[in-house]
Amino acid sequence: MKHTLQNLIFAILTLLSFQVAIAQVTLEKEVKITDLAMYFNGNRVALNTTTNSTTGYDYVYGPALTPHGDCIKVYGDYVFMTWYRGGKDDRHVMLTRYNTKTGIQKTIEFPHQHTGYNGKWWIGETHNTIAVGISPKNGTIHMLYDMHRNGNVTAFANDYLRYSYTVADAATVPDDEFVLDLFIQSPNNNYKHLAFPGIDDLNTTRLLTYPAFFVNDQGDLFMKMRFGYANNGKFLFAKYDGTDWEGYTEFNRMQASGYGSEYNWGLYGDFKYLNGKLRIGFQRRSDNRNDKYQYQNGFYYAYSDDPSGLTQWKNHEGTGFTRPLADADKILVSEPGDLVATTLKDKVNIVGGFDFTVTDNEDVHFIGKVKDNENNVTKYVHTYKPSGATEFITTTDFAGAEALYSSGDNIYIIGLNSSGRPYVEQAPGGTNLFSRVYEATSGKRFRKGIVNIHEGKLYYYLLENNASDSDDTQPTYLQIIDLNIKNGPKPFEVSLLSPSDNQQFEEGENVQLYAKATTDTGALTKVEFIVNGELLETDTTDPYLLDWVPSDVGTYIIKAIAYNDSDKNIESSEITIEVIEEDKTNLTGDVYRLKNVGSGKYLTSNEAAVIGSDSGEGVEKEWTFVKTEYQSKVYYNIDSETSKGILRATGGGNTPPYIIINTGKGAPATDSDKIWTVHYNESDDTYRFEAKDQNRFLYHQEDGEFYNLLAEETEVRSKWKVESTSASLSVTNQVVALSSVKVYPNPTNNNFTLAFNNFNSVNVKIYNVLGKVVYENSKIIGNSINVINNNKFKSGIYLIKVLGNNDKVHYQKLVIK
Repeated sequence: MKHTLQNLIFAILTLLSFQVAIAQVTLEKEVKITDLAMYFNGNRVALNTTTNSTTGYDYVYGPALTPHGDCIKVYGDYVFMTWYRGGKDDRHVMLTRYNTKTGIQKTIEFPHQHTGYNGKWWIGETHNTIAVGISPKNGTIHMLYDMHRNGNVTAFANDYLRYSYTVADAATVPDDEFVLDLFIQSPNNNYKHLAFPGIDDLNTTRLLTYPAFFVNDQGDLFMKMRFGYANNGKFLFAKYDGTDWEGYTEFNRMQASGYGSEYNWGLYGDFKYLNGKLRIGFQRRSDNRNDKYQYQNGFYYAYSDDPSGLTQWKNHEGTGFTRPLADADKILVSEPGDLVATTLKDKVNIVGGFDFTVTDNEDVHFIGKVKDNENNVTKYVHTYKPSGATEFITTTDFAGAEALYSSGDNIYIIGLNSSGRPYVEQAPGGTNLFSRVYEATSGKRFRKGIVNIHEGKLYYYLLENNASDSDDTQPTYLQIIDLNIKNGPKPFEVSLLSPSDNQQFEEGENVQLYAKATTDTGALTKVEFIVNGELLETDTTDPYLLDWVPSDVGTYIIKAIAYNDSDKNIESSEITIEVIEEDKTNLTGDVYRLKNVGSGKYLTSNEAAVIGSDSGEGVEKEWTFVKTEYQSKVYYNIDSETSKGILRATGGGNTPPYIIINTGKGAPATDSDKIWTVHYNESDDTYRFEAKDQNRFLYHQEDGEFYNLLAEETEVRSKWKVESTSASLSVTNQVVALSSVKVYPNPTNNNFTLAFNNFNSVNVKIYNVLGKVVYENSKIIGNSINVINNNKFKSGIYLIKVLGNNDKVHYQKLVIK
C-alpha cells in the first residue's frame, strides 16, 4: 500500500495559530417569504413540445425555479431574495428584502414575467434564474436573468438580456421606501435593460448564460457568465466600480484548438471571491468525442493575485499563466475519472455533485461524483490541499454532497436529509474529518434550498415540500442558522496525523511520521517520536515530521510526546502499523514492458494479434496489470496500453489452438479465458503468467507465435522479465542499500548542502510554506550539491522534495534561521 506521498501531503498542512472551537449550531429564526412561489407541477416534456397542458404547468429541465441559482444575498442587515410569483397565469418577477433587525419584509413586483421555454410561456424553463447582487461602493441593487444564450431565438430578438438596477443606496433605504421606483426605468418601460452601462458588445451580450454576482475586498461588484457552447465555451466576467461596468474579461478562449489545445473545450463551474482572491474552479467538457468521458472531466483550479482579475493568474502551485487560457491542463488539479476502472467510450460520468471552496486559512477543497457506467460503480470524491501543502490529497472515503461552503477556517456541507429537513456537516479546513453539527428532526420539510453564508451565519432559502400541496404555487422560507464560530485558546496537546492506525506498509517502504502539537502556555520545545517504547528521533522545529524506514517486517506501535518550555509533556494516542513483505506478484500501479527470457523479444500488441519485437520502445509494447476477482480468487487482466483490450488465452478448439490474442474488452474483466495468475521466481527475478489456474503459461514459441502452453518452471520461453516504464524492477543478489537524502547544516543561516546516497540521478524541488517552488534543479551530477542562498530563502521552514531515478520520493525539512 503506497501511502507515503499522501501521508506527507497531509503532514504538511498548515498549523493554525488558533484552534477553532465550535459551540452548538442553532436555528436562529425561520421566516415565511411567500405562499405563492411559482412551481412547475406538470410533466417534464420534450424540447419540441408546443401543447399547452390543461392539467398542470409542464416544464423542461426541472420543476423548481424558486429558489434556484444566485438568488439570495446578504448585505448589512438585509437579506435579498428573488423569486417568481405563481401560478401559471401570473409568473411575475419578485424581489423580497427581509430586514433582520425589524423583521419586516418588503417585496417589489416587476411588470415582466417568466416567458417560458423559447417564448412558450406555458412551458417552464428552469434556466431562467434571477441573480441578485449589491454594490458596496454605492448600495445599488442589480438583478440579472439567465436567458440561456437565447439571443438567436426569434421570440427574444429584442429580449435577449434582462438586467435591472437601482439608484444609489437603494439597498438600505427604510422599509417603507423599498419600492419599484428605486429601479431605473428602461426604454421599453419594463425595467429590463438590454445592455450593461459601460459595455458595448451586443454580439456577446445576447448570448450569455449562467449569471452570478460576487464582491471583492475592494468593494467592486463582479458579474460572471458563460458564453458559447458546452464543449466550446468560455467564462467571462465584468466589474462594476460604482458607476459603470468594465468588461467583458475572458478567462479562457473559445476555439482553443487554434491556440495549442488538442481540442476545443467548454467549462462548468464557478468564479468565487474567497480569502482575498478571485478564484475559478471548474470541470472541462472537451470536444474529444472518442474519450471515456460522457460529458465533463477533471478538477481545474486557478486564482488571481490581482483584485480585478485582469492579471496575475496562477495555478495551485503558484505558476503563472497568461489569460485568456487555452490549455486547461495548465491548471489541472486531478482527474477523478481515473478513480474508476472503465476505459470505454462515454462510460465515465462526473457531472453531478461538483463544487469547490477555499477557507480563510487557504485550504483548497474540491468535491465531485464519478460514475463508471460500464461496471455500475459510483465514487464520491473529495480532493483537497491543506494550507502550506504542495500537492492535493484525494479520498473516496466521502459521502458526497451537491455543494461545498466555507466560513472562517472550516468547510461545510449543507443540505436536506432524507426527511427534507436541513442539516449541516463541518470539517476543519485541510481535512476530510466531517461531522454533523446540526440536523433538524422536526418541523417543515423542504424540496430544495439555496445557501448563502455571511459572517458566520447560514441563510438558507427553502422551498417547502408539503404532500397535501401540489398546485403551481408553493411556500418558501428563509432559515437563519447560527454556525457559532468562536476563536478559542490553543490547548496543550499532540496528535499523530500520519501514519493512520492499522495502516500497512511494504518492507523497505518509507513511513512518514507527522505530529501536530500545540501548547496553552509558553512555547513548544520538541516532539519525540516513540516506536515500540523506544525513542526513534526528536524534532525541535515545527512542522514535526520525519522519514522512517522500518528495519524489518512486523508490527510497530507509535506515539508522539510533546514538550513545552514549562517542562511539561503530553502524549498522543498510540497507533499501530504493520510492515509486510513486498508482494512481487502484485504488478498493479505501473506500466510495464514484458520481455521473454528465451527469445529476448518484447510482447507487442498488433491489433488483434500479439507479436514479438526486438525493441521495447513504443506504446504497443506497454502493458498494465489490473486486479480482478473470480470465484473469490484474485487474478489479473493483462491490458494493452494501445486500448486494444486485454489478453485472451484461447482453448484447444481455437484455430490455431491455445494461441494468445488481443480482445476488444477492457479491464477489469472476469471472463475465465482473460484472467491470469502471476508467479514470481525470486532466484532469477523472473515472472510466469498462468492462464487462470490451468497450468498453462504465456509462452513464446519458436514459430514466433505466443501461446498458453503446459510448461515446466525451467522452460525459459515461459519466463518473462518485467520492466517498469518508470523504474527498473530488477534486483541483484547483492544487498540493496536504501537511498537517502541528508541536509547540512540544518538549521542554517545561509548556504547548505544536499547529500544523496544511492541515487544515479535526482530532481530536487524546494517549497516554501505556501507551497510555492523557490528552488528547482534537475541537472545534478554527483552525490551532493551545495545550494547558494542568494536571498531565495528567507527565514522560515521549507520542504525539500527529492525524486530519485528509482521513482521514489524523499522529503526533508529545511530550517532557515
